[in-house]
Amino acid sequence: MKIAIGSDERTYLTDKVIEELLRRGHEVLRFGALAENQPEIDWPISTSKVAFAVANHEVDEGIVFCWTGTGASIAANKVKGIRAALCHDAETARGARIWNHANVLVLSLRATTEAIALEILDAWFVTPYSNDEWNIKQMERISKLEKVASM
Repeated sequence: MKIAIGSDERTYLTDKVIEELLRRGHEVLRFGALAENQPEIDWPISTSKVAFAVANHEVDEGIVFCWTGTGASIAANKVKGIRAALCHDAETARGARIWNHANVLVLSLRATTEAIALEILDAWFVTPYSNDEWNIKQMERISKLEKVASM
């Protein structure tokens, strides 16, 4: 799987997540402070680069970071077709995949430990989108909201 990853700063956590993605055999496209020889870059910029890569089908999914995760979540969700989920634990990641068809994982640099990040990644990658009638209807509702919001 090809995954875009971005952050406004490079930290121990971002390095560990990248290391884990590579260990799992994913191709990683880095943005913001995670790109080679890049300085720190503001979270709306690094996040939007990841979100547009996902929305434009340059990658399969995305992972973004900021201090709390809230700002990155807000920024990513401004991009049409993005369903970014701020996840603090594996169960939230599982639910985001099943019920929300999340395609961008958002992690807090402040609140996420390495162990929790690995649990979140485990849940994220093994949990498929639900394709039952009720969930499909919810995704259609989200698509309608995006159309109204862009008017």
